[in-house]
Amino acid sequence: MKDRAMNESAVFALFGNPVAQSLSPLMHGAAFAQMGFKATYSAYQVNDAADVVHMIREREIRGASITIPFKETVMGFLDDVDKSASAIGAVNTIVNRDGRLKGYNTDGPGLIHDLAEWIAIRGKSFVILGAGGAARAAVLALIQAGGTPVVINRTVEKARALAESFGCRWGPPAEIGRLEADCLINTTPVGMFPETDRTPMETKFLVHFPCVMDMIYNPVKTRLLRDAEAAGCVIRSGVGMFVHQGAEQIRLWTEMEPPREFMRRTVLERLEKNGGD
Repeated sequence: MKDRAMNESAVFALFGNPVAQSLSPLMHGAAFAQMGFKATYSAYQVNDAADVVHMIREREIRGASITIPFKETVMGFLDDVDKSASAIGAVNTIVNRDGRLKGYNTDGPGLIHDLAEWIAIRGKSFVILGAGGAARAAVLALIQAGGTPVVINRTVEKARALAESFGCRWGPPAEIGRLEADCLINTTPVGMFPETDRTPMETKFLVHFPCVMDMIYNPVKTRLLRDAEAAGCVIRSGVGMFVHQGAEQIRLWTEMEPPREFMRRTVLERLEKNGGD
């Protein structure tokens, strides 16, 4: 596959709704060029999961990134789903191997790769804000890496369901003031551009968490991170996770190691050019 990939132009794509705001085309395109890999990567806004699979097959797309709102629904149209993605209940990556489509989830590996560059994971406690697909990926990945997650979500039924499926603790937002953990991770979209004045939690509780990470990468420094920094917390943006999950996608598609630091610089340069938005 490596030789074939190097000698012919490959087609890759992002599917979601919306997709115009995504930096995936920029990041993946730059990575392929840096690798000397002949490929195109385009973004497509589609209306349902069936359209995703139809276009992959019709256009012979070798690999695809899947984003909101199709991470869960597209699974039913695939030939195979990786064990971890099945446990999470969502895929963000599809690999087309000779017409057979298999789904993966690189959010968890992307998170762990980024966290490991920053803090120790094994034996540490993590409060996870949210109970969607990103939260599920985070919880599973942290448990596998030896961490102890606690799920906090506005809809308590979702928090309970997620926690019970992985055997960890959960609670409503009202419990956040009674919790202490080594790290707080926001997996919700609260604070994402353009609603950059929003935050998923009250500032007064941030002192309970020495480290605070936001999975949002646009803006680089969300209101949550600004508040956390002012409270004396060590902060981490979602840029690193975004880069590593994308790098894991490229590795799955090409069996080659992508230029992660170059990808990071490419994303940061664009965000800085846009004024952090």
